[in-house]
Amino acid sequence: MKRIKRNQMIYKYIIMICIILIAQGCATVGNDSLRKESELSVNAKLIEGKSTKAEVKEMFGSPIQTSYTDGGLEIWKYELSKMSADASSFIPLVNIFTASSSGTKKELTILFDENNIVKKYNMSESPVKVRTGIFNQ
Repeated sequence: MKRIKRNQMIYKYIIMICIILIAQGCATVGNDSLRKESELSVNAKLIEGKSTKAEVKEMFGSPIQTSYTDGGLEIWKYELSKMSADASSFIPLVNIFTASSSGTKKELTILFDENNIVKKYNMSESPVKVRTGIFNQ
């Protein structure tokens, strides 16, 4: 009877460890409003010369970064990076030397004119890879 309980405990620990490893393998950083967006969906939502700053904020929330041009026009930037650990990151000891993560980065940049109307915008999505470890420096 003790042996059965002990085996059940071992299985529970193994399952818990697997869940923790899977959860550690993924990370998302940035403005979550871009999660379901693509270049096409943003093109359908934003209209140059018509969309207002208030409409943009309602659609995408507050920007992750705000800056200004030399002429005083405001620029809003939204970013979202979704990363997953590569297989080498899960191999004990090997991950110290060659761990890496791969994923995609979405970036939306919007330029407003002096009347707070969208003047220009750009939405891009690109693959990214982050390398850590002693041999990836």
